[in-house]
Amino acid sequence: MAKMWAGRTSGEVSAIADRFNASIGFDKRMYKEDIEGSIAHAKMLAKQGIIEKAEADILCDSLQEISDDITQGKLVIDESAEDIHMFVEAELTKRVGDVGKKLHTARSRNDQVALDMRMHLMNQTDEIIEKTKSLIEALTDKAAEYKSAIMPGYTHLQRAQPIMFGHHLLAYSMMLLRDIDRLQDCKKRMNVSPIGCCALAGTTYDTDRDYEAALLGFDEVAMNSLDGVSDRDFVLELLFDIATLMAHLSRLSEEIILWSSWEFSFVELSDAFTTGSSIMPQKKNSDMAELVRGKTGRVYGDLIGMFTALKGLPLAYNKDMQEDKEGVFDACDTVQMALAVFAPMIATMKVKTENMKKAAQRGFINATDLADYLTKKGLPFRSSYKISGEIVAYCIDNGYVLETLPLEKYKEYSDLFEEDLYEDIDLLACANRRNSKGGTSTKSVEEQIAYVKEKLNE
Repeated sequence: MAKMWAGRTSGEVSAIADRFNASIGFDKRMYKEDIEGSIAHAKMLAKQGIIEKAEADILCDSLQEISDDITQGKLVIDESAEDIHMFVEAELTKRVGDVGKKLHTARSRNDQVALDMRMHLMNQTDEIIEKTKSLIEALTDKAAEYKSAIMPGYTHLQRAQPIMFGHHLLAYSMMLLRDIDRLQDCKKRMNVSPIGCCALAGTTYDTDRDYEAALLGFDEVAMNSLDGVSDRDFVLELLFDIATLMAHLSRLSEEIILWSSWEFSFVELSDAFTTGSSIMPQKKNSDMAELVRGKTGRVYGDLIGMFTALKGLPLAYNKDMQEDKEGVFDACDTVQMALAVFAPMIATMKVKTENMKKAAQRGFINATDLADYLTKKGLPFRSSYKISGEIVAYCIDNGYVLETLPLEKYKEYSDLFEEDLYEDIDLLACANRRNSKGGTSTKSVEEQIAYVKEKLNE
């Protein structure tokens, strides 16, 4: 395909340099945004009298036909073109002749690609938000189902205090709500039109940038033409938000991997979201969760790669900025795939409540409540703490848990122990007494569920 920038140079580039320079292999995914932007540009040119309205009508109709033909598979994007902008313009000129050559008046590929990127990434952000909502809904539904299921809460990966399984899942709902907030906030800063900044200095034509931006749904226009073509903050910000979201998915993946192991056996994943071993027939591997955990590192690499590509660039546009696409496209695709698999994996996950409760009992995580029992009877806390520790040691040595140790044995340690002790150290009662706002009690879990649903409805 002939180079549209031929003139100052011959336009003849070696085959290897041509392949190295081309971006159409990855920027072709923006064809809809590129054509939508071009239609708006043609309408603006006609409104300002820069081209005839009849010419704009021809351009708009043909551009829409090109978009439809690509979508329907009637037109295959020619990857010998340098980029998607050049392909669309060449195809347009092929169809409508010299009128097609007027489309690029008062714009550059520099502001055109910045426009396409903003439009495409705003669409991607909307899709990521919707998939994140679906995962929050799956987590919150599962939390409601197990709002009173006891499990051991951990610190340092050691059993610490009894909590509700629903409470644990809701911690991830809260993280994901913050991820949505960040994505929505990021989209606000994407929603600025660069079109009309041209190569770097604006244009001598009497354009109406506000009109063109409004046609495309932008809230405002870039107020400095140098910044308009060179700004990729929105790419960095989106990559950071996606990386943070992936970090949350990775943490949940790690817990699911642990919980589904024989050693924990708290949950069992559906066969639809696990794989087997080629040599060990007993295996049921949580490969989807492991892949999410692994792909998180990949997304981190996309973020660092973009930071590194931008760190030393002078104003305005440099070819280095072509590197803004593959990383962020990869991150968008990766997080959407992770979210798409995660929501049904959570929804179909079987929870083994008895195993979780037994683990909580064997962890003596009601020992603090045992000490509190004595303290409420008038014993100083440090003395209560010491007695409780001695009782736990005895239970471990003799095969008891606090709930099964006879009252007579308790009384050997303190006469303050009475029959009501067993009500105080019941794990469910222990958890339900933690009814402070945001705590683990069933009542608090129900309040958190209502909070999450309200946020989603907003």
